Amino acid sequence: MRRAGRVVAEMHERTRQAARPGVTTAQLDRVAREVLERRNARSNFLNYHGFPAVICTSPNDMIVHGIPGDYVLQDGDIVSIDCGAIIEGYHGDAAFTMPIGSVDAAALRLIEVTEQSLWMGIAQMVDGRRLTDIGAAVEAVADAAGYSVVREYVGHAIGTAMHEEPQVPNYGPGGKGPKLRPGMVFAVEPMINMGGAGTRVLDDGWSVVTADGSLSAHAEHTIAITDNGPEVLTLP
Repeated sequence: MRRAGRVVAEMHERTRQAARPGVTTAQLDRVAREVLERRNARSNFLNYHGFPAVICTSPNDMIVHGIPGDYVLQDGDIVSIDCGAIIEGYHGDAAFTMPIGSVDAAALRLIEVTEQSLWMGIAQMVDGRRLTDIGAAVEAVADAAGYSVVREYVGHAIGTAMHEEPQVPNYGPGGKGPKLRPGMVFAVEPMINMGGAGTRVLDDGWSVVTADGSLSAHAEHTIAITDNGPEVLTLP
């Protein structure tokens, strides 16, 4: 899983470098495909329940599962890029949200708070804590900033399949669910809306947007619980 995580980290690095005003989301998908091919990895997104790409690209009010295509990134956009890879049957999965060109302070703050909420959730991933301690920590950061946590879409265990049980909600209360133990691996992925928590699925059957049109940000890592605390597998 460390090897798969490193491939995902490289997909992040290359797509982040390529994402700028005037670039289409389909071009970002091609960049990610090149990484997978060069690293002899397989995509866990492509053909997953019919999904047609190797990454998800979700701009502005799109929360998750955006299909790469003809959308041209504009100055002032924010975009979430979600990547996955398989090496020798083991999966990695991670996402980030980034600004495109010159972005206003409110959007930058949303991205920053979403990243903070992810890292606060990761900090709970130690032997003996409870599963919902992760989501309670995520929600506390979002609430303090005046944002909403998406509830319909959550994190998950990950291993020889991309989505395994149990699910990892991004909200509390803490102190519930199974105890966290070394050897467990989870993909933690807060989705934070600037406005309300409501969501809506577009006609393509995949793209999820905020119900009120507000901006949304998404951050995710694959994390192993070890005797020495959490190890983030999808960092470079």
